[in-house]
Amino acid sequence: MQIFSSSPRMWGSGTARIADVEAARFRERRRELKLGPLVIHANYLINLASPNPVLRARSIQAFHQEIVRAVALGADFLVIHPGAGMGASAESAVAAIAQSLRQAARGVKLGDLRILLENTAGQGSSVGSRLEELKAILDACPDLPLGVCIDTAHTFAAGWSIHTAEGLSAALSDVEGMVGLDRVHVVHVNDSKAALGSRVDRHQHIGKGGIGLKAFGRILNHPALARCAFILETPIDKPGDDRRNVALLWKLAGRMMPRRARIRSSGAKALRGKQKVRRG
Repeated sequence: MQIFSSSPRMWGSGTARIADVEAARFRERRRELKLGPLVIHANYLINLASPNPVLRARSIQAFHQEIVRAVALGADFLVIHPGAGMGASAESAVAAIAQSLRQAARGVKLGDLRILLENTAGQGSSVGSRLEELKAILDACPDLPLGVCIDTAHTFAAGWSIHTAEGLSAALSDVEGMVGLDRVHVVHVNDSKAALGSRVDRHQHIGKGGIGLKAFGRILNHPALARCAFILETPIDKPGDDRRNVALLWKLAGRMMPRRARIRSSGAKALRGKQKVRRG
């Protein structure tokens, strides 16, 4: 599963730490439910590449807090968007990201936590749509436990034709040659509202976008990705969209959704039917 450890669209106040008793309760409940791997997605406001010294310092502090919370919750992976150069050269942005990562992790015992850089669609001045940029960041931080998270919608929008069998093979070959498939631990499985090579980040329901159902069947069952955790980040336009997308992925993987998950989904649906939902 993937969660946020705090609001993803607001800067935290103070240290934004999680109380020890709450973190312990979370870890214990996760063990009881046998849930894993646990992925935490970092705050969207963080920009480790910012040429603005104030924003960059705030981003480093916020990501430091993300790391502290991830360790406290016993997370396996912490996913971060590399950042945006905002007018700086790609080389300067990459160097800033690497330095920021080292600063944010300073003084924290990471244990089994691995920080994952997510590839981007290439929108604006964002870093990470080119595998060369991800490799440069990884190479600049040999002392940190870094890896990669591949987002299918971002990959498609960045120009890889993963909607075809040949395109998927070519994309995975590029990943292997540049960063190594052994460093890819998480795959965000999202269809794309945006066109191939559009460099626009717009997620869509599975099978409803440009990537398509057959392609997701190939992605889910590809042996090169067998060790990865697959995480949905599809939109929720109407009640039940999340469950329908998850069920569809189980079907495309050639497996039945676990009975326990089906029971929970039915129970949640029944519970919501008895409650008055307040929408803001």
